[in-house]
Amino acid sequence: MTLSIPLASDEALNPAARRLLDAARELVECGDGTVTMTGNGFSDRRAEPVPAGRSPSRSLAPTIPTIPTLHILASSRSVLRDGEPLSLTRLEFDLLLHLVAHPRRVFTRLQLLNAVWGYEHAGVRTVDVHVRRLRGKVGVDVPLVTTVYGVGYRLADDARVAIDRSG
Repeated sequence: MTLSIPLASDEALNPAARRLLDAARELVECGDGTVTMTGNGFSDRRAEPVPAGRSPSRSLAPTIPTIPTLHILASSRSVLRDGEPLSLTRLEFDLLLHLVAHPRRVFTRLQLLNAVWGYEHAGVRTVDVHVRRLRGKVGVDVPLVTTVYGVGYRLADDARVAIDRSG
């Protein structure tokens, strides 16, 4: 089996691509194939299978990055990221809570204005600004809000968010 993955650098990978690359490396370390990684045509590193009976130089356990979990405490209107509090504005909190309460549903900017802001008089680009700020505060390593181009926004499929309505 041969798998080629073009890369600019390992650091530029999103979490899903990194998990795929780590799984491919584990296959190579187990002796099940060859992975060729190229970066913009400048380099060609080859990870060869480890012969049976030899131990690999790295651990066989994949280094899959863990996606941080967000914990929403609805009663106290606070959000924790892996136990650490996040400082969100009222609208950022309400936007997050609304998206989490309706997973897999796509909302237009106008629908979000009406549901979260309570009115439609603000410019629809206001939603874009708040989504950008929310993403920035939560962190780029946390999949949270997915843009559905030409439509609006939805909660990401691999978002790890829990709501505690009593906390």
